[in-house]
Amino acid sequence: MRISNFFSIKDEITLDFRAAVIKSANAKALSSHIFEQDKTNILKTIVVYGANASGKSNIIKAIRFCNAMVFESHKHNQDVVFNFQPFKFDDYITKPSTYFIRFISSDIEYEYSFSLTRHKILTENLYYYPNGRKTKIFTRDEKAGNKKSEKYSFGEQIKRPMDVAESTSEKTLFISRASQMDREIAKEIFNYFSQKFILSYQGFGVGAIERLSNDNKQQLIDALKIADSDILEVRIKTLKKPTKNINANLTDMTLSVQNIEQEHLQIRTYHKSNPDIMFDFFTEESQGTIKMFFIMLTILDVIKNNKVLLIDEIEESLHPAIIEYIFNLFRAGAKAQLICTTHNTRFLDLKKFRKDQIFFANKKTDGSTDVYSLYDYSDFRDTMDLEKAYLQGRFDAVPIVDDTEESLKNLIYAK
Repeated sequence: MRISNFFSIKDEITLDFRAAVIKSANAKALSSHIFEQDKTNILKTIVVYGANASGKSNIIKAIRFCNAMVFESHKHNQDVVFNFQPFKFDDYITKPSTYFIRFISSDIEYEYSFSLTRHKILTENLYYYPNGRKTKIFTRDEKAGNKKSEKYSFGEQIKRPMDVAESTSEKTLFISRASQMDREIAKEIFNYFSQKFILSYQGFGVGAIERLSNDNKQQLIDALKIADSDILEVRIKTLKKPTKNINANLTDMTLSVQNIEQEHLQIRTYHKSNPDIMFDFFTEESQGTIKMFFIMLTILDVIKNNKVLLIDEIEESLHPAIIEYIFNLFRAGAKAQLICTTHNTRFLDLKKFRKDQIFFANKKTDGSTDVYSLYDYSDFRDTMDLEKAYLQGRFDAVPIVDDTEESLKNLIYAK
């Protein structure tokens, strides 16, 4: 994945899930951190470290924005201004922002990219490897001419592609419009971004919560136990609750009342101290327990269905033991993947992560974000203390804090 000119990201940064060739004893012991796809070893997890304001969150924001463009841009009208900010210094505000991603969907590799300003799409390209050979599906360059036939070039995979191009505005990604117009390969791409690349812990509908909870009941209970819960049993069902829907007619100034049934979720829990007493989950359990329950719903769905999950500050409101449990779930999964940012240095341990899984975000002197991997430091040996080296600034991605007594007094008592 490559990104440039989004928020504090100026020059192109790369997050690469392809595993490096590491022959150390530690790396060999962490064989469960990778999986094989078409004879290539792929990482299951990437963890990004960095100081506050280094741009870690901007990496996540940029990926979320770009992915959301795929499954939302067909809704855009001509007044839309895209919801991102290019790098503000060095005239980058006038330069295009770019996104490139290589991914697997239905066991076929794709390369998809686009460039844009805040006001319009500039380029868009899609290639795939159906037989191990790179093949064009389409390319788009809005500066290539005035006619759609000059701007677009197509392979043979999309039926009547010019019909889609003619209805694709400069505010809309072609792949988004083509999916809406029921073109098969476009729907494959659309579904990957909307259903397989999960941008955060997500909400589920009532029916989905009941199904996912019952399918994963024991794993959910085990996760709650890790969160220091003594819950032994969870019972979940969907109920239909009678309610009234009031409709106002502004023409004749009348109100009508309609009786409807609204679905709601009932979750009951039972505890070790007295298994016969029922607790209402939403009103009698702690907020931490409730949060853990819904986080685990997302994570178990991601892992069981080989999806990709994107989390900013994974440690937020979670104990380190729970974070480690989440990492271990991805290790145990087949091909699910996680990209996350964190400040928790407990996991800076080469017996827990490979060198190529650990990335650093650092703010450069021009205010831009630089991203690099621990693997780039060829002189850093496995026998060294990684956490200590990081906190000492060995990799730059830590805050510079002057907390001498004199400095603190000057801060407090400055006139």
